Amino acid sequence: MMVESKLKAGVIFGDTENQEYVYMPGSEVGMAQPICVYESENECEDVNMHEALRLVRVRSLRPTCHPVLGDSSC
Repeated sequence: MMVESKLKAGVIFGDTENQEYVYMPGSEVGMAQPICVYESENECEDVNMHEALRLVRVRSLRPTCHPVLGDSSC
């Protein structure tokens, strides 16, 4: 649940070395079923919250700064 709360708060999870990122766009804040974005190399894919949480867990993604979007923790 902590990861979900952080995604909803705008935290970007990722691995800068492997160029993988999971985040929730600001336009999805407050939505009943928000869509998140999974970026891998030069590809972007929309994923539901369940899949976003799975990706964060299995890829061992941590809060990080996105190379283009930045993040409040940078």
